[in-house]
Amino acid sequence: STQSTWGVHGGLPATDNVTFAQINQLNRNRDIPDEGLMSDLLWSDPSPMPGRTPNKRGVGVAFGEDVTDNFLKTNKLKLVIRSHEVKDKGYEVDHSGKLITVFSAPNYCDQIGNKGAFIRLDGKSMTPRFTSYEAVPHPNVRPMQYSMMPGMV
Repeated sequence: STQSTWGVHGGLPATDNVTFAQINQLNRNRDIPDEGLMSDLLWSDPSPMPGRTPNKRGVGVAFGEDVTDNFLKTNKLKLVIRSHEVKDKGYEVDHSGKLITVFSAPNYCDQIGNKGAFIRLDGKSMTPRFTSYEAVPHPNVRPMQYSMMPGMV
């Protein structure tokens, strides 16, 4: 395989040796279940502790570097990029550089004070380069009104 990087919303599965064939078989056109592979991929978070432990969110799992290593080896990958977790700098590199969290929403919910970030991967070496940024003032409209503004459809 020439692919080396995989992007996922949340994190890694609650069991070892999960393949892309299994992930591709998921029925994505449904409500999100409280447990199982789809829930794990959406809500799991990395942990500095090895193995898997209950996640602070109450869904998914907290997974250690050994879990990341198994997933990468099983799927012939080098890197997992995920989101869905606020980080002060907008990003965080974990598990010896094999797992990156990137969170694009600065000052999440207008109160957290975090930076947002995006990542660029060099096309040849796939070396990640991060850009962090501060929040900027947003229009004086009520939350969730952006979608109703003219020209925003």
